[in-house]
Amino acid sequence: MSKKKKIDAVVLEQRVLADGIMDITIETSLAEDANPGQFVGIYPKNKSTLLPRPISICEYDRENGKLRIVYRIAGSGTAEFALYQPGESISILGILGNGFPLDKAEGKRVLIIGGGIGVPPLLGLSKALHEGNEGVKAGSVTMVMGYRNSDNFLADEFKKYGNLLIATEDGSVGTKGNVIDACRENKVQADIIYACGPMPMLRGVAAYAAEIGAKAYISLEERMACGVGACLGCICKTKNTDEHSHVNNARICTDGPVFNADDLEL
Repeated sequence: MSKKKKIDAVVLEQRVLADGIMDITIETSLAEDANPGQFVGIYPKNKSTLLPRPISICEYDRENGKLRIVYRIAGSGTAEFALYQPGESISILGILGNGFPLDKAEGKRVLIIGGGIGVPPLLGLSKALHEGNEGVKAGSVTMVMGYRNSDNFLADEFKKYGNLLIATEDGSVGTKGNVIDACRENKVQADIIYACGPMPMLRGVAAYAAEIGAKAYISLEERMACGVGACLGCICKTKNTDEHSHVNNARICTDGPVFNADDLEL
């Protein structure tokens, strides 16, 4: 379970990665607790906005106390974040959620699948499994990333950590279609699948995992309010009874966002 605290961080740099996609690096002591698949809550400066915006961690540098966050401008809060300049203070809540179970990947064939804004948190995961810097080194890493078009942000960075395949909706790069189309076209095999993206994609990932006999661990994208499990605003259906609510539900912000696909009603 992650440690949670609200803290002021400092913006080190920010740049545009693609249309509506921003890349911000912040300096914070919270970086020492970060793991692949976790997220932070960023508070808008507008005092009328009480709740933080949950955004996944793209990369982390524990030694130098840095978090890299790649996000999509989707509303007033994230539009405000896009204006932050180096040196500005930013209030964040973290580190939140449970990340990907890296121990499952030791020596295994790993397939990492991402779609849309679910792509960024998989960069830190790919790096960790390729370099073995979390004490776990995958036998091989194949990454399949899905984009709308040729604006395939972060693709060049993924290539450093394994074999990268790309799917685009318009067919401008790689396979025309979705990430599962790309997996089938390239006959990708794996023992473990890690994935993050929209629910239709994750359903396809779970089905593909069953097809090839792999275990799938998926990170759910969901609107969140408190980010700490108190409001029950980000519930997903599970096959097992939740100890907190005594029903077949789990809180994505605290029980997840990463789940064993076998445990969910997708």
